[in-house]
Amino acid sequence: MSGARKRRSGGRANRVAARQSSVAVETATFIERKIPCFEILNQEALELIEYNADTLLEEVGIEFREAPAALELLNAAGAEIDGERVRFPRGLCRQLVMASAPSEYSQHARNPARTTIIGGDRTVLVPAYGSPFVRDLDGGRRYATIEDFRNFVKLTYMSPGLHHSGGTVCEPVDLPVNKRHFDMVYSHMKYSDKPFMGSVTHPDRAQDSVDMANILFGEGFLDQNTVMTSLINANSPMTFDATMLGAAKVYAENNQATVISPFILAGAMSPVTVAGTLTQILAEALAGMTYTQLVRPGAPVVFGTFASAISMQSGAPTFGTPEPSLVLYGAAALARRLKVPFRSGGGLCGSKTPDAQAAYESANTLQTAALAGVNFMLHTAGWLEGGLVMGYEKFIMDTDQANMIAVLLRGVDLSENGQAMDAIREVGPGAHFLGAAHTQANFEHAFYRSTVADNNSFEQWEEDGCQDTVARANTIWKEMLASYEAPPLDQAVDEALLAYMQQRKDSMPDQSY
Repeated sequence: MSGARKRRSGGRANRVAARQSSVAVETATFIERKIPCFEILNQEALELIEYNADTLLEEVGIEFREAPAALELLNAAGAEIDGERVRFPRGLCRQLVMASAPSEYSQHARNPARTTIIGGDRTVLVPAYGSPFVRDLDGGRRYATIEDFRNFVKLTYMSPGLHHSGGTVCEPVDLPVNKRHFDMVYSHMKYSDKPFMGSVTHPDRAQDSVDMANILFGEGFLDQNTVMTSLINANSPMTFDATMLGAAKVYAENNQATVISPFILAGAMSPVTVAGTLTQILAEALAGMTYTQLVRPGAPVVFGTFASAISMQSGAPTFGTPEPSLVLYGAAALARRLKVPFRSGGGLCGSKTPDAQAAYESANTLQTAALAGVNFMLHTAGWLEGGLVMGYEKFIMDTDQANMIAVLLRGVDLSENGQAMDAIREVGPGAHFLGAAHTQANFEHAFYRSTVADNNSFEQWEEDGCQDTVARANTIWKEMLASYEAPPLDQAVDEALLAYMQQRKDSMPDQSY
């Protein structure tokens, strides 16, 4: 290889490093939206869906299973109880939610500079959640471990485009099922100083999350301040189970936020139509949010939805298709009419590897969520195989998309510099803008520069090893972990957390299911 070619390659390495460092010096705590939300339904259509949801709540009802205390609370508020079936008088749920649920709330981080605000014209991007498997280019698909969990917490902490540490970023199956929540919550507290989610797989685990947060933030802080936003899934269709209700109760009692999310694969867990699915989503979300407001009026709550479709041929879930996008746009508008924050995802795909299918399906759902006005975007980064897999390379590819979402939602710069009239006058007809003073002053940040895409010539790409996006992402996540430095954590707090975890772990036998 000639000296000239070597010099060119070295120059490219410098450009890559500069591009990666130019995404953001400091992590933003949220994206402030400067463009309108994309609306697909007019007021008449939204009112029709709201009417139908009230009809569902009044005539069909929602089951609250194995939750006698919840039934008692709902009955006292005016609902009709028939066994475990709860029927709500028309308008009751909307009235109770709008009377006390906040339109936005601050979620405090242990580093106050990382505290975020969920709701309003803001978007908070959160990594994927719940995968029992992980995948990387070197090791392929395998069960996730606590080391993988820590890795993804560290990668999220180091990713400027992600504002939140998330929750169960992957399921560490090498730990006992009844004890792994301690290590997961502790990992968020120890290896990141961004906001995080608590455990919801048992009411006792939700309480452990609250107790650990009290150690981290100080006793009494949680009663007046929200430090966790945790995911409560409806067991669709039209059912809440005791586990989710118990966890929701613990968090609401302690002034901690819950995301009430109907979990729907349309065609299996809801009707095959967009309007029918929206009707069911709204009814389920209203019922769950009503419950939290009865537990503690004013407790932060998020209207959530996870809605995809199934293949009518195989029954398998599908992602990135038009109908779930229509559902998402409609649900976002319904949440705005309730004046509560809205959650949806994310970088969803059904692909087994971070290939072209993964890219286009994820881009479709990410852009839909961004345009719809999602406030809390769970599953932004890492999702593969319908949520079964958290991918290392996919995570890096998705965080690149997250950075782009921030640029898109900032909208058009109409400042004097943005108008660029000086550049137009300077260049005039028939010349080019490359050498203009305005271009020289703005070139570093004029356009988003991808951290993983390659836009060089074929010859340069070949010289650099013919790497595709996945190979480049593989290099990036390894370099990030190698350079990770933990945010400082008070030693006394750390020791108290470890002591609490050990005492609680010693109090119970290991469980494998």
